[in-house]
Amino acid sequence: MVFHNPRNRMEILEVTQVTPTSNSPESTTEFRLPLTFFDMFWFKLPPVERLFFYQLDELTPACFNSVILPKLKRSLSLTLVHYLPLAGNLNWPPNEPKPIILYTPNDGVSLTVAHSDADFNILSSDGVYDAAELHPLKPDLVTSDVSASAIALQVTLFPNKGFCIGITAHHAVLDGQTTTMFIKSWAYICKQGNDENSPLPPELTPVFDKSILKGPDGLDMLYLNQWLASSWLDSDTSKKSLKITTSAGGGAASDLVRATFEITREDLKKLRERVLSKLSDSGKEVHLSTFVLSFAYVATCMVKARGGDGDRKVLFSFIADCRPRLNPPVSQNYSGNCSRPKLEVAKARDFLDENGFVFAVQKASGMVKALTERWVLEGMEKIIPYFSDLLKEAFESNLQIISVAGSPRFGVYGTDFGWGKPHKVVIVSIDKNGAISMAESRDGSGGVEIGLALNKHETNNFSWLFPRYV
Repeated sequence: MVFHNPRNRMEILEVTQVTPTSNSPESTTEFRLPLTFFDMFWFKLPPVERLFFYQLDELTPACFNSVILPKLKRSLSLTLVHYLPLAGNLNWPPNEPKPIILYTPNDGVSLTVAHSDADFNILSSDGVYDAAELHPLKPDLVTSDVSASAIALQVTLFPNKGFCIGITAHHAVLDGQTTTMFIKSWAYICKQGNDENSPLPPELTPVFDKSILKGPDGLDMLYLNQWLASSWLDSDTSKKSLKITTSAGGGAASDLVRATFEITREDLKKLRERVLSKLSDSGKEVHLSTFVLSFAYVATCMVKARGGDGDRKVLFSFIADCRPRLNPPVSQNYSGNCSRPKLEVAKARDFLDENGFVFAVQKASGMVKALTERWVLEGMEKIIPYFSDLLKEAFESNLQIISVAGSPRFGVYGTDFGWGKPHKVVIVSIDKNGAISMAESRDGSGGVEIGLALNKHETNNFSWLFPRYV
């Protein structure tokens, strides 16, 4: 199987299933988990797709096939023993009112092995290139009406340059925190030498007890019925089916390009001082975290980059981890979904005027403060209809969606399989939904790395605005 595009020849070498090592008694026993209301909230939304690029300038196909690939497969098999639900599938038994996560013996994760002649240096750079160039590097989930894989993996060799690990994660099974913990667990076991008897360290040991999540009764079935009643979903996804929508927010445009920007620690200091000087006489208290400043700054530049009608709506949103905010709090090691969106709608003109950045900071600050000052699950029963209406509007109008994927807290640049830290980490799926990606600066300097997927015109405008607006 060969994929063609202007700079890329991709050859699929192997598609195999990696199962949890059979030496473990856990892997020979059926394992099932219910879906919680948090899981059901993400039921139909597109999967998250992430790539980890590792640079090894003298990596030959022989070394890749004899050393790297066997170590990755072996460590994956050992890691899945600790993450059995990810080796299983989302399943909807005929006699069950809602889907479950089901692992049965001999289940495993699909692993694609590929060879690419694409330019590794371009795809792992901060420069501008076609967003579609990344698509052959990500694996696809296997889904049908009755079953859907939890994750899919792909390892792609770039001869004499390095390799890339791609992961696609079903959003109803795991959130960003869990996906990151799984990848770090795999990397830990691989780097430690694939010792069967070596347990995961406490910070990487997952917790699968769904009963620890407490929320309003019936919210899971409410979400399921709301999803099945949603008219904006792709065809065939609104019936009793485990197929997922392929896009949210209008889908990926053909002219999207990728680019990466960095907000440095010094930039953050300047931005914080600017906000404080503007609000010093107002008496208003704002939450000036690195996240708030970064999100507000990028959102302001994105609205300015699009320009146009000041009356158009802007959906301003991010995903909040609810683990520390529930009562009682839930362990950060909880594996599954435990996050909720925070959504606000404003007019473009609020971002476009001279105080647009301060407006964005106040908006983002208020959204973050609401998570601590009010019950974190407040209003959750109304979010899906509201969200669906906004997405339908995005398909039909010029509503601008600005949301966030990833987090600097995840520490993705610490993911070392034994051949060094990633040269670049990219969230591919932001080109489907209008999101930006966030990660910590890869040099550990305390800044924030921002990934964008915009059309060429907006990218050019953003590139001009971004350094000048600090």
